[in-house]
Amino acid sequence: MILKVTLERIYQKPQASGFRVLVDRVWPRGISKVNAALDLWAKTIAPSTELRKWFGHDPEKYPEFKKRYLAELAANPDLPDFIKALKQHEQEPVIMLYGAKDETHNQAVVLSELLKTK
Repeated sequence: MILKVTLERIYQKPQASGFRVLVDRVWPRGISKVNAALDLWAKTIAPSTELRKWFGHDPEKYPEFKKRYLAELAANPDLPDFIKALKQHEQEPVIMLYGAKDETHNQAVVLSELLKTK
């Protein structure tokens, strides 16, 4: 699978058109579902509530967060269907949306890296 995956913070103005996927478990505060213009909300692919709260977007915890999140993904029964849904959009950019302020230490980064190996 060769996907053209880009990452965008959902609070920013959309940079490109494509298949828009929210990869947060919790709906982003202050964003209307109409304005989000999502094609898919992959909340079951997002980190568990426990992992998300433990991480707290602390950059120092990111390496351990990444390890734990990849373990969650490996055990997640929804991952194959998620990948299958993305494969149906190989011809257009896949835009993974997230709410975190930190653009380099979040679940979308981990997920996009994982997809490059699938």
